[in-house]
Amino acid sequence: MDLSAQTRLLAAYNAWANRRLYDAASLLSEEEYRRDCGAFFRSMQGTLNHVLVGDRVWMKRFTGEGDHPKTLDAVLFDHFDDLRAAREAEDARILCWADTLDAGQLDGSFTFTMITLPDRVTQKLAPCVSHFFNHQTHHRGQAHTILSILGKEPPPLDLIYFTRTDAGKALTG
Repeated sequence: MDLSAQTRLLAAYNAWANRRLYDAASLLSEEEYRRDCGAFFRSMQGTLNHVLVGDRVWMKRFTGEGDHPKTLDAVLFDHFDDLRAAREAEDARILCWADTLDAGQLDGSFTFTMITLPDRVTQKLAPCVSHFFNHQTHHRGQAHTILSILGKEPPPLDLIYFTRTDAGKALTG
């Protein structure tokens, strides 16, 4: 599988995993959704907002377009339904962007400004795209743990499960 196909697979997996996670989080009470469970971004609300913040920061870097939050712990959406709608829109944006990438672009470099410092950084695109998807997986794992702490059954989110779905099979052959 070449880098562009791998990126499309990861974008589709990301959207699938987010849908499953948000379906599980939608069953939480308002108190549970906001409860500090000791995770890095404290609550399910903080964690899900952070994943969207990270995605928007990186998509702004990758595309030059979109909102660019000023802090990594920003609460972009206070209410779950608004956050879910924004998540779905961002996942659609990521899928469209991933479809535009080819191996040559992924092998190239790009330059961006960091969020925490005014420094400009030039890096190869492919490792940054890998980081982008890895970051999402890392924090979905924290959200998965929050569900467990709250006594809820977290859904399986492993990439291998996605590859067994019709969408995953279509991307992996």
